Amino acid sequence: MLVHTFISLSIIFITTVSVSAQWTIMRTDADVLVQIGAKQIYNLEFDSASANFNKVIQMYPEHPAGYFLDAMVEWWRIATNRRAKHYDDRFLEKINKAIEVCDNLIEKDKYDVTGKFFKGGAVGYKGRFYAQREQYLKAADDGRIGFDMLLECQKIAPQNHDIMLGTGIYNYFAAVLPEQYPILKAAMFFLPSGDKKLGILQLITAAKRAKYATTEAKVVLLSIYYQFEKNPTEALKIAQDLFTLYPNNAYFQKYVGRCQVQLGYSAEYENTWRDVVTKCIDKKNGSYDLLSAREGLYYVGLGLMNRNKLDSALRYFYKCDEGGRHLDEDPSGFTISVNMKIGNIYDLQGKRDLAIMQYKKVLAWSENNNSHLLANGYINKPFGK
Repeated sequence: MLVHTFISLSIIFITTVSVSAQWTIMRTDADVLVQIGAKQIYNLEFDSASANFNKVIQMYPEHPAGYFLDAMVEWWRIATNRRAKHYDDRFLEKINKAIEVCDNLIEKDKYDVTGKFFKGGAVGYKGRFYAQREQYLKAADDGRIGFDMLLECQKIAPQNHDIMLGTGIYNYFAAVLPEQYPILKAAMFFLPSGDKKLGILQLITAAKRAKYATTEAKVVLLSIYYQFEKNPTEALKIAQDLFTLYPNNAYFQKYVGRCQVQLGYSAEYENTWRDVVTKCIDKKNGSYDLLSAREGLYYVGLGLMNRNKLDSALRYFYKCDEGGRHLDEDPSGFTISVNMKIGNIYDLQGKRDLAIMQYKKVLAWSENNNSHLLANGYINKPFGK
């Protein structure tokens, strides 16, 4: 995940009750529905998850858990379909309803821990949403409110490891993101400073010991290790663990493949991405969509190219390029990279005129990750020479 992780301050993904009665207890039947629904979310079975959470709402209309979790269904729809904006209004409607239910509890009792706990989580997710949509002032304001409420809950229940998910996220990203994205410094000026090392330790603790938030803590750690810490070895361990638990989730499988690419595990990543492409062709549920197919085609082509299977690699690269024309109005990073690779293969095959045509095509597009420098370099000196 990219900057949308900014101020995910109180991201208690499925925290509804505590074994030590720190939160309002629901009956076992409702707790079972929560556990089943959570697994369905992570397997991207969104309609089934929403149906279970609505049963919880019917059983406990004054408890925020069902409303909060139903909003999380929409959150994961957004997370696995980042380009689509048609889930935004539904997410905001549901998360605002969860906040309203929390406010009702707090209005009756200003010390109501359940209300504060779920409001902290709901406002934190709302801030995370605004950050993803680059509305940073709203994100910062919601982040402050959510984090303050979590700290209040932590004073009451300092040993609750689910809370550490939210505090860990805040501590890490409040320290890291302003350095990577200077625009955020102003937005976070009045917020508490973060602590990167403490944040990671809190997230590791939540991943190991939280009753309900273990999976989401792992999801956040996966993002941190892969993108921000540049540690694909640790990221791969988490991605494999998550994909083993939730084998229908393309989000986790793609992270397995990306980490394998980063680590240079050519045979492994070719197999992983072949499986992704096959699932996309079979139209499997779980976000095996056109974006996933394009990414898979690129990396399978790369694996074939590394094995000197140049004609086969070309077929995958051209399919990837074709997918890009359907997905993007302007050439994306994938489209630029795949056309560069096509030129590289033509150079290796001695088809210099075709290779130069590809490099000039790249030069006609906007600069992306030193693409013009690379293309000019290959025009002056053929790839592989």
